[in-house]
Amino acid sequence: MRILLAEDDVSQAESIKAWLEMDGYNVDWVERGDHAILAIEQHEYDCILLDRGLPQATGDDILKVIRFKQNETPVIFITARDSINDRVDGLDLGANDYLVKPFSLEELSARVRSQLRQKQSANSHQITYGDLVLDTQAKSLTLSGEIVNITAKEYQLLHKLMLKPEHIVTREQLEESLYAWGDEIGSNAIEVYIYQLRKKIGSHAIKTIRGLGYRMNQDSE
Repeated sequence: MRILLAEDDVSQAESIKAWLEMDGYNVDWVERGDHAILAIEQHEYDCILLDRGLPQATGDDILKVIRFKQNETPVIFITARDSINDRVDGLDLGANDYLVKPFSLEELSARVRSQLRQKQSANSHQITYGDLVLDTQAKSLTLSGEIVNITAKEYQLLHKLMLKPEHIVTREQLEESLYAWGDEIGSNAIEVYIYQLRKKIGSHAIKTIRGLGYRMNQDSE
């Protein structure tokens, strides 16, 4: 899961980023509004955390751009503006949630999880494909009812593939899901994770589409 954090308070941003990374998310951090807009245009995010008082382009400006482009990515305002009018205005602009500073990092995590659950499914937190069941709340995997122990990166990769199992996902798209800016990516990291997953869930579970990428195997084999 990849999150964009747009926050110009360096100390607060570093705390939020470190906390969310401990929670298993990949976090891209920008300090300016125009940089946030550029990041959103170039990358796909699962959730966006926006300070309303950013330089160069405000959080309100960024949210207007997001919704104008019909981008439905969940957006949580994180701001010191705490009046009722501020909250109402922020939500009316299209924010999915509104968190007033100072806030606890535990509450922030809960708000993010809530938005991701709503995004993934209004009725279920499970993604099923054949005998595989991926629980997006517990971040666990079962195969034919038996728990399969997988790492955080393996979970993120399989989640990306199982969301749209009929679609081919490129190596670059998988790297986008698994890594944040500045992360060191091994030249064959994706291939290693695919190999490890196949050992755990079956050698034919994930199909390589030569020259294009990967998808869940839809063949009978």
